[in-house]
Amino acid sequence: MGALVKLAGARGFPVLEIIAARALISLGISAWDARRKGIDLLGTHRGLLFARGFVGFLALMCVYTSVIHLPLAEATLLQYTHPIFTVLFALVALGENVSRNTLICIALSLMGLLVVIQPDTFFGGGKAALHPTYTALGLLGAAGSGAAYVIVRKLAPIEDSSVIILYFPLVCLPAAILLGWETFVIPAGIDWLILLGVGVFTQLGQWGLTKGLALHNAGAVVAFSYIQVPIAGLLGVLLFSETPSITTAIGGALIILGALLNSKR
Repeated sequence: MGALVKLAGARGFPVLEIIAARALISLGISAWDARRKGIDLLGTHRGLLFARGFVGFLALMCVYTSVIHLPLAEATLLQYTHPIFTVLFALVALGENVSRNTLICIALSLMGLLVVIQPDTFFGGGKAALHPTYTALGLLGAAGSGAAYVIVRKLAPIEDSSVIILYFPLVCLPAAILLGWETFVIPAGIDWLILLGVGVFTQLGQWGLTKGLALHNAGAVVAFSYIQVPIAGLLGVLLFSETPSITTAIGGALIILGALLNSKR
């Protein structure tokens, strides 16, 4: 999905239009799923549901901007620092305990992050490894994802999963149109397939994750999900002529190792 977002950006589509296209497709599929179950589309805890959608929208803007402007492998790795923020937000908002594995995850992820972005990115003194603004946006996107996950944890026992999923595009679509419609570009030819692919692969990813968690333990599913990091690197090479550096490989390994340890409770 990240490769399609990057392709759409390279073809001149603004971030908000890409979000709107994704949200339109996701909204249709999610609404159909909720109606199929015969549940109230708007849920009961609407303030918290709206907060989940709004935080997710802000995070998605940051993530897509970083994906478009940074190498695909590095942008993907920045997203995988979200366990750090999830733990911190869950500690404050939900009072969850922090396990030893989680502390190790945070330490490894921070070390990996420093290796990937390198201090010069923010503080100068040499050639920056990554563009500081887009790197910061990638980290903000990870933080927003962490906050959204905590809200979902709060909602999970009290709302149907279909309603929780529905509110994300339900908020994203009008917000993206309201803020960005003046910059929207009319798609032509293959552009339609690229934008359609963003929405379809998003839904397939959510469906696969949900099914995986239903059939296997969470640790195994999380471990398998990290296959998208090397896939992102490969697509970056094939589609955008990006060659991940050795520091990206080392830092990425630390971040992934930390996340895998955190998944083992």
